[in-house]
Amino acid sequence: MNDLDALLTPEGRALLDEVRGTEPARELAVATRLRREHPAELVSAALGQTRLRQRAAAKFGAEDAGRMFFTPNGVEQSTRASVAAYRAERFRALGVTSVADLCCGIGGDAIALARAGIRVLAVDRDPLTAAVARANAEALGLAGLIEVREADVTEVDTSGFDAVFVDPARRGGRGRVFDPEAYSPPLSWAVGAARTAPRAALKVAPGIPHEVVPAEAEAEWVSDGGDVKEAVLWFGTEPGAVRATLLPGPRTLLSGRLPDPPVRTPGRYLYEPDGAVVRAHLVAEVAGLVGGGLLDATIAYVTADELRPVPYATAYEITDVLPFNVKKLKALLRERGVGTLTVKKRGSAVEPEELRRKALPKPQGTGAVTVFLTRVAGAPAMLLGHPAR
Repeated sequence: MNDLDALLTPEGRALLDEVRGTEPARELAVATRLRREHPAELVSAALGQTRLRQRAAAKFGAEDAGRMFFTPNGVEQSTRASVAAYRAERFRALGVTSVADLCCGIGGDAIALARAGIRVLAVDRDPLTAAVARANAEALGLAGLIEVREADVTEVDTSGFDAVFVDPARRGGRGRVFDPEAYSPPLSWAVGAARTAPRAALKVAPGIPHEVVPAEAEAEWVSDGGDVKEAVLWFGTEPGAVRATLLPGPRTLLSGRLPDPPVRTPGRYLYEPDGAVVRAHLVAEVAGLVGGGLLDATIAYVTADELRPVPYATAYEITDVLPFNVKKLKALLRERGVGTLTVKKRGSAVEPEELRRKALPKPQGTGAVTVFLTRVAGAPAMLLGHPAR
């Protein structure tokens, strides 16, 4: 019997309830006490699962995570629940009622699809991963909508489904895989599977080169709370479209195929586009919305003379524009009584923590400043400011 099987027994479930919320500092004492009444392996499995549930709460929320089952890789690689819910809603809005979820992992996307009322075939070739996905569907009361199958996704017939969703593995023995053809299964196979279905979505790494996106696909970059989470290639939607979607919201910026913005001198305001906007190459669209230009032709900072709040970029009011010089920055911060320094960078090799340590070694004041390490017309520069009000 493996750890999951043991945890699914009445004794295992009771033990999971008993160790729920155990803090790391108390694990040894709790384990010592429980091993007097339960097998040591079961106690270790329950405490290990509790640790995984605590880690997973950031992605799935405490309530769901507290009922679900996880593997270490499953926690690391699963889709954040808010992102999965957004994608499921897109499928539902497209009229999709059934999805073949290939490479389903522990079932995070299948759960979101089922909660949107969509019937799901969830497939994974790893026996333990498939068993965890099945346990999660049952734990959340969704087993009636989710069929979990242990199989090689390349051998599954998806012809009876409205849509296909493929989330290939993007990690290997040496960490993250950046070549789409090194995904498991390769991107070329996933594209082929997508072309056989009325609708499809392929989850890929946010850094995927734009030139490898098939002409008939729509490319969408998604961020959640400012963090870029994924890129998705959609089939059967808007061929050639490019969009950046920001969660919560959702707020979506579509490509207008605009020319590159002009490079100009720094204005009163600096706009920091969301990472999904940058990955989608939609900085020109932001510049157009705020009437601005770029500080440097190769850097995704937009500058403008007017404040025009937009949801796709964070606006800062700039007070100083200086050549890069740590001593001058240190003196300026001391003179203004700055105690909190936020360092952001694009196009600079300087590490923010290193600059913070050198420029503000002993914070004493009450002021707060944001410094942008970047280039202005090719020259290293520092822009000082604060979030625009």
